[in-house]
Parts: sequence; structure tokens; C-alpha cells
Amino acid sequence: MGPLSPTRTMRLWGPRSLGVALGVFTTIGFALQLWGGPFQRRLPGLHLRQSWTSSSGSAAPPCPPRQRLVFLKTHKSGSSSVLSLLHRYGDRHGLRFALPARYQFGYPRLFQASRVKGYRPQGGDTQPPFHILCHHMRFNLKEVLQVMPSDSFFFSIVRDPAALARSAFSYYKSTSSAFRKAPSLAAFLANPRAFYRPGARGDHYARNLLWFDFGLPFPPEMRTKRGNPQPPQDPNPPKLHVLPSGTGPRAHTLDPNALFHPIPTVAGGRSQMSSSASLDLGSSSFLQWSLAWLDSVFDLVLVAEYFDESLVLLADALCWGLDDVVGFMHNAQAGGGQDREPASNGGLTAEDRQLTARARAWNNLDWALYVHFNQSLWARIKQYGQSRLDRAVVELRARREALAKHCLVGGEALDPKYITDRRFRPFQFGSGKVLGYVLRSGLSLQDQQECERLATPELQYKDKLDAKQFPPTVSLPLKTSRLPSH
Repeated sequence: MGPLSPTRTMRLWGPRSLGVALGVFTTIGFALQLWGGPFQRRLPGLHLRQSWTSSSGSAAPPCPPRQRLVFLKTHKSGSSSVLSLLHRYGDRHGLRFALPARYQFGYPRLFQASRVKGYRPQGGDTQPPFHILCHHMRFNLKEVLQVMPSDSFFFSIVRDPAALARSAFSYYKSTSSAFRKAPSLAAFLANPRAFYRPGARGDHYARNLLWFDFGLPFPPEMRTKRGNPQPPQDPNPPKLHVLPSGTGPRAHTLDPNALFHPIPTVAGGRSQMSSSASLDLGSSSFLQWSLAWLDSVFDLVLVAEYFDESLVLLADALCWGLDDVVGFMHNAQAGGGQDREPASNGGLTAEDRQLTARARAWNNLDWALYVHFNQSLWARIKQYGQSRLDRAVVELRARREALAKHCLVGGEALDPKYITDRRFRPFQFGSGKVLGYVLRSGLSLQDQQECERLATPELQYKDKLDAKQFPPTVSLPLKTSRLPSH
């Protein structure tokens, strides 16, 4: 693999040497940001007015696209839509996916390299390299690095725990014992201890699901005690952007209401922490360590409430064209669109505000992740340039709308009852209907192929990639005359 880069070295060190290396990593991380490139391709008949340009108005300098990617697909956070982009990009460019034997890598167990189809341990037979690892798993860096090079681009997505809780309760009500026993989400959040039991089957869906997906350790009291942990209050809580998506720099702030006050990312010069086990897991040091370690591993974390803004930053970091991140929403439930917008207290009823506050309090570790990565996203937006971002978001949305009108019946997602083609009918799970797409007739062959990529749900696309990478072998029957005699 050649000499280790600074970023690769940081990842191999992991949490044991994190305290010493954080300052170095922070400097290197900002230095490695890449400029976005011009559009790389267009569908026939659909032409954008201009190429994507930098804030100076001149075309961005060319750079090689990143094609070694690790995407942590978190649950109920818009991750299926990101997965669709990766499926489409990898399929079009002939990249090799690290695929599960079925549809997940042994979730909810921690990821193991042995669960990757076709994986052979290092030192074994030569195998083609994997380019993209992106299906559901519980993150386990050590095992991920057995499959993917450590200089891969690591990224993920988070969502406001209040919106995530609404979606998860609907989707996993039959899976989580805590949700199944509760008559409603409001009843569950009013007294979650009456329904939730740590370690009960499926109950990882019911509390701090993002934290669980990131593979982070839990404080002992969350695993063994009934008492609700109360982190110390910060007299100067951080500010959280809750801008309506794409509306410019009008900033409001979200008062964490003393539910949880996340600790800023650890700066350089901190004393070395030997491991998470040496920390008081109920203290601020535990939170500092966890968030700082995630910063050392993940190059970018998207925010579902600012999905389009996040996609622009993703394309910029990967040196992809904007077309590469234009796609349709996938695995969305009917009536769930309102949860994708940032929650502002002014737009909520008193009942909704209470439910939101309770959801964030119950999922306090997820709230820490969300506030932290919301702040890092807006710091990155500031570095990128707000006006430049706004122009790119407008163009991305115009492109998505044009593709929807060109490809789809009705130009939008439809109730599954209207989807008769099994290739495009999404898997139905939970109490809500999962929407999907129907393609228009009369498309040219090239447009048909691209529209199919855009509309194919994640399970069917995974099966398509699996068949492409592992084509079924046809064994010819042996002729009796050639069988050896015994």
C-alpha cells in the first residue's frame, strides 16, 4: 500500500493515541479539502444553464475524483438516498463494492470483515480491491480497515433525534419491544422507562440509534442502571443553526433547554487518553473523547435537515460533478416529508415542542452527535462560501426537478400501490407506506438506463450489483462417457 499518509496514520492509531494527535489531525484535515470540478455528464435533452463554478466565477481547478469510499449508513436519517447516489456512481464507473451476503453486515452486531462477500484476509490470495463500502453496519473501524484502505474517504449522515424518533417509531414498531409495547410515541417519551429495557430485542432502535450505529461505547448507567444520567449543564451552550433549508444566512438558534450540552471538539495539547475504558464514562471527558475520535475518522458528516447543502459539500470534497450527487429520495415514508426540515420552535405546537424536547432528552447522546456535526457542517459551509453554496443548491434542485419531470410518472414519488414493476417497488416495512417511482414510457434507451438507476430501490440495486460482481456460474452437465472409471 506504500507509505502511510498522515490521515491514514491517524486512523491506524485510533483512540489510544487520539489526545496527542488531535491538533495535528485538525490542521491536516482542513488542508486536505478539495475544490469541486465542473459537471462531468448530462442526460440527453436536459442541459443545465452553466457549469458548477467556484465563488470567484471561474471554473474550479480539475482534481481526481475520490473513488475509495466508506459510507456509514445510519438508520432513518436519509441514508438510503445517499446510498442510491453511491450505487449509481459506482455502477456507472465500474467500481467494486464491498457487499454483504444479504443486505446488512450482520447488524446489529459490530461489523466484521469476514461478512464481506468475496473478502479474503490480507496475505491470502490476490483479490481485486474494493472501492465502496456503504451498506448497513454497526461501525467497527479496525475491521473496516481490513477491507478498505485507511486513506479512503469516510463519511456518514445524522438527523435531529426528534425527527429520527418519529420515523423510527413508525418503522420499527414491530421490531423494537419498547416501541411495540407503547401505544404512541408521545406515550413512550412521556415515560420511556416503562417500556424500554437495555439489551432487549430490537431496543437499540428505541434510544440513541445514531450513537449505536457509529459503534461508540455507552456509559455504564445506560447499560446496567435504571437511573437516567444527568450530564452537567454548560452555562454557555453552543448555538445550533436551524435555518429553513436553502433560505440563506438568516440564523436562528436552538436552545438545547438543558437537555444536553455537548462538549466542543478537543483541541491540540490535551493530555493523552490511553483508551475509552480509562475515562469516567459519565463525564464530559467521555463525550470529548467520543466526538473527537469521530472527527479523526470521518472526513465529512452530512446533516439530513440540510440534505442538499450537504450534497454540495460532498461533491466538492470528492471532486465529483454536481450531476453525480443529484438523485431522488429513497425509502421515504408517506407523510414524512415535514420531518426533513429543520425544526424551529416557532413552527411547532406546544405538544410538538414537548415531544421534541423529550425525544432529544431521551436520545441525549444522539443530540450530542447532532449538535456537534451540525456545527461542523456550518463551519464547512462558511469555509466553502455561503453565496457559492446557495447557487449550487439552487442548481442541484433545478436539476433534480428536471430529472423527475423527465423520468417519472407524475414527476414525484408515488404510493406503492401504483408501482407494479417489482424492479422499482420498494420494500414495505413498518406501519407507514414507503414511496417509490414509476418511469415514464417513451424514453430513449440511454435515458431509460439512467432513469432506472435513479429510481431503483436500494435492495434491488444491491442485488443488481451483486449479480454484476458475482455472475452466476452455469455448470455444464458431464458426459457419462468421460466420467472416470472406478
